[in-house]
Amino acid sequence: MSERVCSYDELEQDTALRVVIGGTPIAVVKDGNGDVFAIGDTCTHGDISLAEGFVEDDTLECWAHGSKFSLRTGRPLTLPAYQPVPVFKVTVEGGDVLVDPTPVPASELPA
Repeated sequence: MSERVCSYDELEQDTALRVVIGGTPIAVVKDGNGDVFAIGDTCTHGDISLAEGFVEDDTLECWAHGSKFSLRTGRPLTLPAYQPVPVFKVTVEGGDVLVDPTPVPASELPA
């Protein structure tokens, strides 16, 4: 079941917001096009909050060691990370951003 995490207007473009749903840290990102994504907030390389990183196009870069993660698939696009982070379904309804804290199965992610 999706949970409201913030309003759409609270999200700044090209910035990530850290939220926690049921103990799961999630980075919610509004990219430069205004699209909203949600991925696991913990870098798989170094237990660092990805929400403190840098958004560029459809990636979120860990500020500590530079691994970039796809906002669409959670896959790392650069080393040193090599394990993906989970991706969560996001919907925007009536100006509210809703996130389902159940990770999207890998089989349902873009190739």
